[in-house]
Amino acid sequence: MIKNMWNPWHGCHKCSPGCLNCYVFFLDKQRDKNSSIVTRSKSGFSLPLKKDRNGKFKIEDGKEIATCFTSDFFLEEADAWRDEAWEIIRTRNKLNFLICTKRIERFEKCLPSDWGDGYDNVRIAVTCECQSKVDERMPILLRVKAKTKYVFVSPILEKVDLREYLKSGQIDMVSVGGESYENARVCDFEWVEYIKAQCDEFNVKFDFHQTGSNFKAFGKNYKIRHFEEYSQAKKAMKFLEDKKNKDI
Repeated sequence: MIKNMWNPWHGCHKCSPGCLNCYVFFLDKQRDKNSSIVTRSKSGFSLPLKKDRNGKFKIEDGKEIATCFTSDFFLEEADAWRDEAWEIIRTRNKLNFLICTKRIERFEKCLPSDWGDGYDNVRIAVTCECQSKVDERMPILLRVKAKTKYVFVSPILEKVDLREYLKSGQIDMVSVGGESYENARVCDFEWVEYIKAQCDEFNVKFDFHQTGSNFKAFGKNYKIRHFEEYSQAKKAMKFLEDKKNKDI
């Protein structure tokens, strides 16, 4: 679980099946906030540069920081602010920035001039929540230049096949997660197992980061409280591993 988050801007526009029950829109609605209005963060924009009273960075070198998870780093409305964000990423070159996007088609238009083959401290991830988005976004991800490439099948909406793309050897990790909060669509553990088997086949790191609120596993349906989604995902994976070891 990533504990550090940096949201240099906030707000987004729904553009994909996975956006239907977006957690950002759900949480903003509870605060009577309009998620479709994109705004630059005031005090939070320079978060990675903030230091404590002893002059040390509050977020230590070597940590991973989830970047722009209440928006999209490549959103058009953020074009005016992105160069400044890249400068912060360049300055904190010993922090690992995880950038996850549904707009990978804008990637090359939004890069800094010194990007080259990619920054060592940036992980680029695409969200592919269903097979149509896998086949739309994964070919683009394989074409772009980045030192580290991840795939987030989240929120997983159906059984998906990644083998055509995993066999390239370019994908460093696949992370799967279910949908959270109100009206969450089902996350079927059989879909998760299917992706895990694909990752094992091609020696790609796999992570099941959350069950979602509506979880189907081992012949039963479960309603999971949000704060337990991460721990229940780990328990499901342990149960699966224990079962396999027992059958061997």
